[in-house]
Amino acid sequence: MKQIHLIAPSGASLDPLSPLAGIEWLKQQGLEVLNTDCVKRVEQRFAGSDADRLTEINQLANLLPEIAVVAMRGGYGLHRLLPNIEWDAIAKAIQNGLQICGHSDFTAFQLGILAKTGAITLAGPMLNFDFACQGEQGKGVTPNAFMWDHFQEAIKERKLDCTISAPQPYLRKLSTGQCSGILWGGNLTVLSGLVGTPYFPNSQQTQGGILFIEDVNEHPYRIERMLMQLLDAGILSNQGAILLGGFSAYRLYENDRGYALESAIEAISKRLPENIPVLTGLPFGHQVEKLTLPVGAQAHIQYDAEGFTIHSQW
Repeated sequence: MKQIHLIAPSGASLDPLSPLAGIEWLKQQGLEVLNTDCVKRVEQRFAGSDADRLTEINQLANLLPEIAVVAMRGGYGLHRLLPNIEWDAIAKAIQNGLQICGHSDFTAFQLGILAKTGAITLAGPMLNFDFACQGEQGKGVTPNAFMWDHFQEAIKERKLDCTISAPQPYLRKLSTGQCSGILWGGNLTVLSGLVGTPYFPNSQQTQGGILFIEDVNEHPYRIERMLMQLLDAGILSNQGAILLGGFSAYRLYENDRGYALESAIEAISKRLPENIPVLTGLPFGHQVEKLTLPVGAQAHIQYDAEGFTIHSQW
């Protein structure tokens, strides 16, 4: 990996310093950063007009295969573009070697191209937060080493290997086990908003799969409501395993009276078939420490009450 091509398919940057800091840090790692002007675009809350952002996405089909594509940030905006994305052309570029990475709102693109073509993309770091970490008063902070190591492993070796040591309270009668299947998922809000559309992978594609989810700024009852939707739609019970990443930046209220995220997960777990493990602690989401996960690739997990391992090669 010698070049990173930036895209800004969703929200405009919330401040002018983050993308510049991210670009500078990537250059310090010896990388050439392409298409940097995209970080300056602003159209209402979006990183440019719909036409600008759509053109930028469709031009991915013309990139050299050795280039890694990284989204600037999430927010909202990709859902507007889905009907006019040239899925087959971009999938062909991916088949030839192009790798495309992002998370949050980028889930819409990742699930769309998986549903339409089966192409593999990377759920992982983005420019503004992950490569432009800032502390108090905007002071630069070195990007997380765990994130950077796993991003490079994914880009250079097309491999995922990680052991997660964390107690697993939702195994129910399962004490240990393993599962192999397609790794898929992303941001829960975006994912649930695609159910019933042509941009959501079908049950044949995801049967026995390993579904990973995360979210930010969503109260646990909203998390539960979206999971109930996936449960009642038959999506959760179609999986081999469910991996929960970070659910961050929400706050509980006095009238919750003890209701918390654990309550929501427990309610879902009780309604699932007992042979489907719900595993927690996946380092992924709106957090500094995150894996780079191959959306659409075959993966294997082994788990017990003390944690789990996840492996994929694509």
